[in-house]
Formats: sequence, C-alpha cells, structure tokens
Amino acid sequence: MAATLQFGTAEPGLDYRPRPTAFGLVVRDGKLACVRVDRGEASYFDLPGGAVDGDETEEHAVVREFLEETGMTVRPLARIAAADQYFRKSDGEPINNTGGFWIAELLSLNPAAKVEADHELVWLPPHTAVARFRHDAHAWAVTVWLRRQA
Repeated sequence: MAATLQFGTAEPGLDYRPRPTAFGLVVRDGKLACVRVDRGEASYFDLPGGAVDGDETEEHAVVREFLEETGMTVRPLARIAAADQYFRKSDGEPINNTGGFWIAELLSLNPAAKVEADHELVWLPPHTAVARFRHDAHAWAVTVWLRRQA
C-alpha cells in the first residue's frame, strides 16, 4: 500500500493530533464550490468539508459538512485522492488532517440550511482556487482532479 502524501511542516516540539477528515469537490458552470472562512485579516479559502465525526463515514461527513458550511445538499460520487495536512487551527491547536477528497454532485442549494455563519460559499475557477487555498493538500487534490479532466 502506498504511503499517504503529507503536506505542511510539523513545528518541532508540537504534538499534531490526527483528525480524520473528508472534503468535497463540486463543480457548477466550470467553477469550483469553495468556502471563504471569515477570520478578519486572517480569512482563508478551503474546500467544503472537515472532520469525520464519531463513526461517520467520509461520505457522510462530506454530506454533513457541505450542508453546514454552504447550505448545499450533495451526493459523494468517488474518492479521488487522499492526503494529510499539518496545520494549526485558528485557536493554535496543532492538527494533522488525514483523509479523502471526494467528487460530489450538487443536488440542491438552500442557503437557509447553512449553520456556520463564518463560512461563505464562493464559486471560483479551479486554477484560482488552487492559488488561494490555505492548505496545500486542497490545492493538490484539485490539481489531481484537473489532470483527470484533460
């Protein structure tokens, strides 16, 4: 079995807690669904998704996270990549996101269903998203998808 790609750099002396995650790629009219997370001067862009809770599958996490962050109801279709990402959460906690990236189909959009007030759905051209993502693992997963489209 091939080793999972590891992105980011672990700072010496910190214990990076592994956090199972799942993120999704939804495309509409040639643009990729992204979230802009409002942190004032430290705002950033991510793919929709996040932690896998409890005994949830990655597919269930993608569905739940899309609804919470964007108001979108999606159906995961295929896991296209897996990668890990060292980073520090907004509160400074060291985390290593571990998990998959899924192509998902947009079923419906209901902005009133979104519960994360600091997340804003934005549609970006894929190359713009790659350049603006906070995490290199997200940029890599979108690049994997783009290369499969060619």
